[in-house]
Amino acid sequence: MKLIHKDIDKGGQGVVTLIPEEPEDIWHAYNLISEGDSVKSSTIRKVQSESSTGSSTSNRIRTTLTITVENIDFDTQACMLRLKGRNIEENQYVKMGAYHTLDLELNRKFTLRKQEWDSVSVERIELACDPTKSADVAAVIMQEGLAHVCLITPSMTLVRAKIDVNIPRKRKGFSQQHEKGLVKFYEQVMQAIIRHIDFDVVKCVLVASPGFIKDQFHEYMFQMAVKTDNKILIDNKPKFMLVHASSGFKHSLKEVLQDPAVISKISDTKAASEVKTLEQFYTTLQCEPAKAFYGKKHIEKANEAQAIETLLISDKLFKCSEANLRKQYVNIVDSVRESGGNVKIFSSLHVSGEQLEQLTGIAAILRFPMPELEEDSDED
Repeated sequence: MKLIHKDIDKGGQGVVTLIPEEPEDIWHAYNLISEGDSVKSSTIRKVQSESSTGSSTSNRIRTTLTITVENIDFDTQACMLRLKGRNIEENQYVKMGAYHTLDLELNRKFTLRKQEWDSVSVERIELACDPTKSADVAAVIMQEGLAHVCLITPSMTLVRAKIDVNIPRKRKGFSQQHEKGLVKFYEQVMQAIIRHIDFDVVKCVLVASPGFIKDQFHEYMFQMAVKTDNKILIDNKPKFMLVHASSGFKHSLKEVLQDPAVISKISDTKAASEVKTLEQFYTTLQCEPAKAFYGKKHIEKANEAQAIETLLISDKLFKCSEANLRKQYVNIVDSVRESGGNVKIFSSLHVSGEQLEQLTGIAAILRFPMPELEEDSDED
C-alpha cells in the first residue's frame, strides 16, 4: 500500500490518501473502512443527457465522488471493495444525497476520512504501508566473506544488509589470521541479524550457504548469545533453519525458497502463528480452565485485573457498525498492550479466525488463574 497523504490531528480526526498496490492491500482497505466513514475516489457514472430535439442519450462519465459509507462488500475473487453510500460533495453529474457505489481496485487512489482514527486503524495503515511489518520470513544468504540479510514479504524481497569482509586465505602458518577474519565476519553478520530482524514479526529465519559455513556461523552465533546473555537470540533459536545455497549472492535465495522443506516450514507463517495461539488457548481451557476465558464480559473483568497474557481478537469486531462498541474493543486492545500483554488480531478470512468467531470473537489466556470468573459463568 502506498501512502500519498496523511493528516490526523491529536484528537484522532483526519484523512489519509492511499493507493492499493497488492491484492493484500484491498484486504487492508476492507479492515480500515467502516460504516459512517467518508471515501473519495474516481468512479464511472451513467449520465442521462437530453438533446435539443428531446431525445435522451446516456453516457458513461468518469468523475470523482465522495460518499458516506453505508454498506461494504468485499469481493475476494475479483479482489475488489464495493462501497455503497450517499454523495456528500457537490458534483455536476450526481446530486447531493444520491446513492452511488464506489469500486476500490488495485492502483486506484482513494481518500478516507474518519471522525476518529483509533490505534487499531493507525496500526493497520503502518502494517499496510511498511513492507517490513508483513515480512514474517527472513533469510541470511552467505559464503565465506559475503552475506546478505533479507526480509521476505508476500510480494518482494528486501535486502536489509550486505556484509563484505576480506578474509585472508587459509595457508600454512597463517591459519590464525584466517580464523580472526572469519570471527570478524560472523560477528558482523550476527549484529546485522540483531539490528534488522524483528523477531516479534519474523517467524522463520533461513540461514543458507554452500558447504559448512552456515553450520559454523550458527554455532558461533549461539555460543556468543549464551556468553553475552542475548535473550532475543536464545529465545528465538527454534526459528532458525539451516539450508543449502550455491552462493552468498542474493539470487541464490530463489533456489532456497524452492526447497520443499523450506516451503513447508514457511507456508503461511502468519496464519500458522494464529493457529498455534488458538491451540494454546484450547489446551489452557481444557487443562487450566481458570486461566482461559472468552466473551467480552469476562475479558473486560480479566483486563481490569491486568491478568491478560495473550488476547485473541477477530478483526471483524473492529468492523461492527456501532461506533461505541467498536471503541470498547479498541480500548481493550490498548489496555492489554499497556499492561505488557500480547495481542493477536485474527483474520476473519482464515480458518482460525472463523474458529475464534465461534467463541464470540474475543478470548484470552491469563497470567494467573481467576476462578471467580468461572463462578460468574455458573451464575450466568
